[in-house]
Amino acid sequence: MSLALVTGASRGFGAAVADQLASRGWDVVAVARTVGGLEELDDRVKARRQPGAGALTLAPMDITNDDAMRHLCRSIHDRWGGLKLWVHAAIHAAPLAPAAHLDGKDWDKSVNINLRATGVLIPMIAPLLGADGIAVFLDDPQGGQMNFGHYGTTKAAQIALARSWQAETARIGPRVVIHQPAPMPTATRARFWPGEDRSALANVGDEAERLLNTIAL
Repeated sequence: MSLALVTGASRGFGAAVADQLASRGWDVVAVARTVGGLEELDDRVKARRQPGAGALTLAPMDITNDDAMRHLCRSIHDRWGGLKLWVHAAIHAAPLAPAAHLDGKDWDKSVNINLRATGVLIPMIAPLLGADGIAVFLDDPQGGQMNFGHYGTTKAAQIALARSWQAETARIGPRVVIHQPAPMPTATRARFWPGEDRSALANVGDEAERLLNTIAL
């Protein structure tokens, strides 16, 4: 059984990873709040109709909803017994703002999605991965940069938590991977660098393939 959970799978890098996994024969549980994005992903996977391709299970839900995520993890256990891979691509990219002008709602949303949800999900998902599974977190080192208070701070804290888990499981598993994709033309990046020449950025599908090759999937 090759089952992967991708949180933040409706667009951008998360969607590309889910697509690549399905093309390699993995079954994928794709989680995101955006139903339309998940359905578009499903359509792309089905349109290829490759022999041996994996199946998608769409799970439209908010990762900050503890009860929903707990129910999902229980369902994964009951149906499949566990996971081989978790790729955590869900992120909130709040608008750029000076530290003295952070918006309270954007700050709370950044903390809840980027940090708190990660801290809640790790204890839920770790038993599903067991000793042999792999958890992947995506680094984007903007912490401490001008105007990146919302995103950079909470993303850096997320990665700090992932590094703690990585150190704690180095000998006993699961394997925790912290991967830094090359800059890609995603909606998140466009929010931070509007007007950028996107032709110079890495292809999202190529970066998803590079990740899976890096972790030998």
